[in-house]
Amino acid sequence: MKHLLNQTTIAILLMAILSSWVYAQEEVYDDLTDEQKAQKTAESLADPNASIGFLTFPTDLIFYDGDLPDANSQSAFKMNFQPSLPYNTGPGTNLFVRPLIPIIFKQPVYTENGFENKGVALGDISMDVAYGKGWASGLVGMIGVFASAPTATDDNLGTNRWLMGPEFVLGKVGDWGSFYVLLYQSWSVSGNDDGNISITGGQYFYTFHLGNAWQIQGQPTFSYNHNAPEGQEWTFPVGGGLSKTVMFGDLPIKFGVQYWYYLASNDTFGPKSQIRFLITPVVPLPW
Repeated sequence: MKHLLNQTTIAILLMAILSSWVYAQEEVYDDLTDEQKAQKTAESLADPNASIGFLTFPTDLIFYDGDLPDANSQSAFKMNFQPSLPYNTGPGTNLFVRPLIPIIFKQPVYTENGFENKGVALGDISMDVAYGKGWASGLVGMIGVFASAPTATDDNLGTNRWLMGPEFVLGKVGDWGSFYVLLYQSWSVSGNDDGNISITGGQYFYTFHLGNAWQIQGQPTFSYNHNAPEGQEWTFPVGGGLSKTVMFGDLPIKFGVQYWYYLASNDTFGPKSQIRFLITPVVPLPW
């Protein structure tokens, strides 16, 4: 397991370094100051259908609560890696293929002996493939497919099933910023015999431009478990934070921090609050 995680970590770091190096070879926004370049990049990153490549590293510190003994003293720490390299298929249209690779450094799991911390481990890798279109009005839409593979190196940290289902995005982009919602439905299509999975999940995104590449942003994730006990189906946070895009030579990197508070989660054991750190290098498209 450690060998696999070391290989995964090295691959992610090499990809980020290589992409950064390649980007430094390109000349973009040559007639703009660094501040203007950063502002333009920040605005492009707020558009879900923009033809811009980036690597994002959402890193989460999650605090829990619940009815189980010692639930309110539990916390988790995990990092995700998600590249986005859209392929432009025409004016205002793009094809997106976005894998999400989770690395779990610490995750509490309840056993007959109480809570035990699991990690370091690889979680279930997911991917979405979507076709996006933007209109002159600022309306943005996407339709695609979501899938998740049972790649977790610890059975306690994954679903042990293949999941698949449709995905939709609808939103609005303007001079002020953007707001859009991603929705997907996933069903288990294979795996063990512990029962089927049916989850409606998603994420809502909002951005308000403040100038000088500063932004108010939020991107909380939510889910509805159709097979959960009555009253325990929703996991729903609210929150937001600040982000800043900075030029390092010719390489733009966006830094952000957000705080989420969960209005709904499982009463037995579920997340109560969360701090998300974001690092997003912007990279050139290879096509």
